[in-house]
Amino acid sequence: MVDRNGSTLAEIDLGLPGHFSGKVRESWILPEGRRVLVTTDRLSAFDRVIGLVEHKGQVLNQLAAWWFDRTSSIVQNHVIEVPDPNVLIARDVTPLPVEVIMRSRLTGSTDTSMLPKYLAGERKLYGYDMPEGLTPHCALPDLMLTPTTKAQDGGHDTPVTVAEVADSGIVAPDVWAEVCKVARSLFEFGIATAEAAGLILADTKYEFGLDASNNLVLIDEVHTADSSRYWLAEGLEDRLAQGQGPENFDKEPLRLALREAGYSGDGQIPTLSEQTWKDVSNRYVFLYEALTGTSFVPGQRPIADRIKKSMAAYTG
Repeated sequence: MVDRNGSTLAEIDLGLPGHFSGKVRESWILPEGRRVLVTTDRLSAFDRVIGLVEHKGQVLNQLAAWWFDRTSSIVQNHVIEVPDPNVLIARDVTPLPVEVIMRSRLTGSTDTSMLPKYLAGERKLYGYDMPEGLTPHCALPDLMLTPTTKAQDGGHDTPVTVAEVADSGIVAPDVWAEVCKVARSLFEFGIATAEAAGLILADTKYEFGLDASNNLVLIDEVHTADSSRYWLAEGLEDRLAQGQGPENFDKEPLRLALREAGYSGDGQIPTLSEQTWKDVSNRYVFLYEALTGTSFVPGQRPIADRIKKSMAAYTG
C-alpha cells in the first residue's frame, strides 16, 4: 500500500502501550480505562485489506462521531473526545463476540449476504422464513437482525441466528435481549435520518461491548460507509425495474469491481484503476456531506504528522 506523500494514512506509531492493529483502525491503551483509536485510510473487503482511499479515515471517524452523538439517547457509546479528525479517545470496554447486522433490503454480494443465498433457492435465511417472489434489492417483509460471530486470525465471519446466539450462551441472555432491542431502535433511527438526506439505509453493522458495570455500550463505528450500505433514493425504483442495481454510496462498487476481476477474498489482490479508487473516495465524502448537511474539510497533511501533534498531550 502506497502512502501518497502523506495524503493517505496507511499506518502510524504513537509509541503507546497495548498496540492493536485491525483492518482499518490502530489502537493503544491509555490510563484510566481509556483507549486511542486511529482510523486509517485502509479499505477492507472480503475480510482483507485491499488498499488506501483518500479521505476515508477522516470521513469515517468524523461521521461515526456525528452518529454517536445523535444516538446517545438510544444507547450509551464509548466516545470520550475527538482530538483529531482521524482520532477517537474511547472508553475501553469488553467487546461482545458477535457482530449485529440489521437489514431492510434483500441485497449484498458477500458470503454472509442474504441476496446470493435467496437467488440460490434458500428460503430459510438466518432463521427467517423468506417468502417467494422477492426480487433483488427489494424491501424485506420486516427489518431483520442477522448476527455473525467475529472472525479470528484472518478468518471469515460466520452467520448465526438470533436464537443460536441466545441458546449458545456466547452472550448472556439478558444482554442479548437488550442488544436486539437497541439494534432495532438504532436502525430505525438510521433509516429515518438517511431518508431525510435522500438516501436508503439498506443494512448496517453494529458492535457492542460491556463496561465495568456491565452496561451495554455501542462501540467501533456506527452508520458509516464501512459499516453500512447506503443507496440514493431518487430513481431507485426505475433502476430496479430496468434490472439495474442501486446507486451505492458505500464499499459495494469496489466489491463488485473486485469480483469482476475474479477476486472474492482469496489469493492475490488484483490491481484496480486509479479512477476506481477516486470514485470510492468521492462516495465517502458525498455520504458524509449528505448525512451531516455540512461540507467536508480535509485535515492538514501529512496526516501522520498532524495526528502526532494532536496526540502530544497523551503521548508525552
